[in-house]
Amino acid sequence: MDHSRVPVLEALQEFRRRGDVVFGPPGHRQGRGADPRVAEILGIDVFRSDVLSLNGLDDRRQSQGVLEQAQELMADAVGAEHAFFSTCGSSLSVKTAMLSVAGPGEKLLLSRNAHKAVIAAVIINGVEPVWVHPKYDAERHLAHPPEADDVRDRLREHPDAKGMLLVTPTDWGTCADIRAVADACHAFDVPLIVDEAWGAHLPFHPDLPVWGMDAGADLVVTSVHKMGGAIEQSSVFHLQHDRVSPTVLEQREDLLGTTSASSLVYATLDGWRRQMVEQGRDLLDDAWHRAERIRARLREMPGLRVMGGEIIDEGLAAEYDPLKIVVDVRELGISGMQAAEWLRANRHVDVGGSDSCRMSASITHSDDDETEKVLLDAVGSLVEHADSIERRPAVHLPAPHVLELEQAVLPRDAFFGPAEQVPAEQAVGRIAAEMISPYPPGVPVVAPGEVITSEVLDYLRSGVAHGFLISDAADPALETVRVTARP
Repeated sequence: MDHSRVPVLEALQEFRRRGDVVFGPPGHRQGRGADPRVAEILGIDVFRSDVLSLNGLDDRRQSQGVLEQAQELMADAVGAEHAFFSTCGSSLSVKTAMLSVAGPGEKLLLSRNAHKAVIAAVIINGVEPVWVHPKYDAERHLAHPPEADDVRDRLREHPDAKGMLLVTPTDWGTCADIRAVADACHAFDVPLIVDEAWGAHLPFHPDLPVWGMDAGADLVVTSVHKMGGAIEQSSVFHLQHDRVSPTVLEQREDLLGTTSASSLVYATLDGWRRQMVEQGRDLLDDAWHRAERIRARLREMPGLRVMGGEIIDEGLAAEYDPLKIVVDVRELGISGMQAAEWLRANRHVDVGGSDSCRMSASITHSDDDETEKVLLDAVGSLVEHADSIERRPAVHLPAPHVLELEQAVLPRDAFFGPAEQVPAEQAVGRIAAEMISPYPPGVPVVAPGEVITSEVLDYLRSGVAHGFLISDAADPALETVRVTARP
């Protein structure tokens, strides 16, 4: 296929060349009505490029197939049979993918270290989750992707399960053996969905972890805004084999997605695909070498423990994304959250993620010598000033088995059923009616329908005292907890 073509961008360029005057949405009329104070910050071209897909980029009656052409090029670029653009982010895409495989009341295997969007999908879709617990790293207090044997065991226990959703890479860059998990699923003739939100770059360089489509996954969801070059909320479904129907996927997406898709998202997805096909290997090669250089420099700094390939050697993960710089800062006497806050306040550097132990920075094809220097100088300054950072109450980190809570009620039933707000101390032994997710990274410690234990509650409340942000609980301070009402 001709990957120099960018159908969406070409249609947008032609729309602007024609100078069409639109009497439908968007109401700003391609910037004519935009507040100049807003345009001064965003740029007027943002508004000029904000166009409806139908009766704008394409004609409702005389369709030129602009979006379809762009999606075909994307599928060809990454080795998929089909690709579908989404403008609502992978939080919606993963819900659609799950609903395409299992419907209300049906079983679906799920990585328990999944993002809250996956748990939200369980609630919305009404599926019965069969949790596959991750491989816990007690020393680092990290959850790595589950192994194929664990998936195989759960499928034997639940032969009526409709498929599996695997999260890889994790927020911290550790990756599953996708091919082995796919083989386990296909032995039971069920599809494997891969939530590869952090892996949009993987198809374009051979030294990066294996790409889900290449490893036999049936349906892969990527967030191109995370490690790629498209704007926020840009997401793509990739599909192959015949275990998930493309028609079913399109209809489920139509059920959940927007009818006012953003041309800005479509255009940047289209342009990023062209860039990666034409230049991706060289760009990512530069990023790979840059990340290795940064990792080596950080390892020279006292008090830092930098994660890397040893994860594979220790048998904790099949692969590791080298573009993720993950730094444990506990030897500095602070948490990853404190480190991230200090860097933002004092050096105007925003790292990608943080938790009670570590912080992470993603290196992409967009980085250069200047951003490399900024990051290294900022972290060096953090190390130098760590003693001056105020000590906060310690987080009571739990043993791995403590996080494996009993699922007593279906998440949907617990979330939508009668509930009450009780003092935290009285929530022990009760069934949660809400998600409780320290954010970032946004993995629920407690999901609706799970039995709350004193150990988990102690962990969460000590985290709040330290500085956890609990964005989804009814009471973010966790002085009270929402639980199912007693009969």
